[in-house]
Amino acid sequence: MTTTAPNPVLRGGLATPAEAAAHFRASLRFHADVSDVATALAAGDGGGAGFVLLDSRSPDSWEQGHIPGAVHLPTALIPERAGELLDPSVPVVTYCWGPGCNGATRAALALAGLGYRVKEMLGGFEYWVREGFGYETGQGPARRAADPLTAPVAGVCGC
Repeated sequence: MTTTAPNPVLRGGLATPAEAAAHFRASLRFHADVSDVATALAAGDGGGAGFVLLDSRSPDSWEQGHIPGAVHLPTALIPERAGELLDPSVPVVTYCWGPGCNGATRAALALAGLGYRVKEMLGGFEYWVREGFGYETGQGPARRAADPLTAPVAGVCGC
């Protein structure tokens, strides 16, 4: 008698629709994507977006490139400097390098531990640049063309 193992996608089972809805609803409470952050910042006329964007990378990384208007606070300095740089009544959105880096997650955890309401920006600085949004470097403003694998070449994403 031969038994066939389930394929790798289905091996762990499937959540019920109600479980899946609860999970994905919760995920949206913890994460924002690059496009939504850019839209909110553009609509907020600098500061009125309803949140503070926080770059949790090192000073060298910040100089290499960062999102305009972001607050620079490396993760290791959050416990000692968050109180002087951030208003506890304003939500914080953290970012780091990109999807291969969990620095934004560590920064969000540190901020939540201090009582801040926080989300993590998925994709980090890498996807900000890859989606064609402007950024600042130690030498001034910069922008690259959108990568067609991460952003629509024309029009809007629609997701």
